Amino acid sequence: MGSVGSVAGKTVFITGGARGVGAEVARRLHAKGARLVLTDLDAAPLADLSGALGGDRVLTITADVRDLDAMEAAAAAAVERFGGIDVVMANAGIATYGSVLQVDPQAFRTLMDVNVMGVFHTVRATLPSVIERRGYVLVVSSLAAYAAAPGLAPYNAAKAAVEHFANALRLEVAHRGVDVGSAHMSWIDTPLVRDTKSDLPTFTEMLSKLPFPLNRTTSVEACGEAFVTGIERRRRQVNCPGWVGALRWLKPLLSTPVGEREVVKFVPDLLPRMDAQVAALGRSMSSRAAELEQR
Repeated sequence: MGSVGSVAGKTVFITGGARGVGAEVARRLHAKGARLVLTDLDAAPLADLSGALGGDRVLTITADVRDLDAMEAAAAAAVERFGGIDVVMANAGIATYGSVLQVDPQAFRTLMDVNVMGVFHTVRATLPSVIERRGYVLVVSSLAAYAAAPGLAPYNAAKAAVEHFANALRLEVAHRGVDVGSAHMSWIDTPLVRDTKSDLPTFTEMLSKLPFPLNRTTSVEACGEAFVTGIERRRRQVNCPGWVGALRWLKPLLSTPVGEREVVKFVPDLLPRMDAQVAALGRSMSSRAAELEQR
């Protein structure tokens, strides 16, 4: 199985593996000799990635993380193909647009189903094999679990939820030799963030108004490198960039009047304009996410 900390020969199960951070981590792990099980709802880019990686160390499965049966079938296929699962990365996620008064309630529900129930289904389906292998679970949360942003209440709530899910899971499986981590990223240059910037000029404006360093965007490559290191070292927290880890300790301050002061200054002007842009779009999620919903 390689040296201590090596992923060579290990089987890694990644949801949301077709694009963005999931695909970047997959490429890096594959280059290090890992065997991959990649799931996504979007079949075309998943097939493209599989073709680019090539070889017999990649299994791709089109599956919806909201469907527990589908995730259990994917986990069973992984075990049948590779003998077991050493690492699971619960990564699939979407974002919604608009304030609590503007966001489409169905979009809010869909986000919770994908970002929260999807994590549960992924872990529930893969955990028996991960326990057998005394493996590692990485739940992809966000900086949003530490610092809230206006217009993103559903996303903030979901990422806080899965962080605490990971904390509880860690307590349940530590005695079985399984380590559990949560990943926390600032704004990453992923399709999710690019789609939001394209749809909502006010989102880009909001980012520019957030206090430093919350207004910085990080590359997918830097995030992928941090994730792979976290997987290799079975870390409790994976932070990208590294300063995000400091905000974990500052979290109690961020929701005080002092911590919120700079943000509340721009909300009265910016949030109504953001909601107007959402209303003009006629949707509360990216066009890609909306299209996948209609399939």
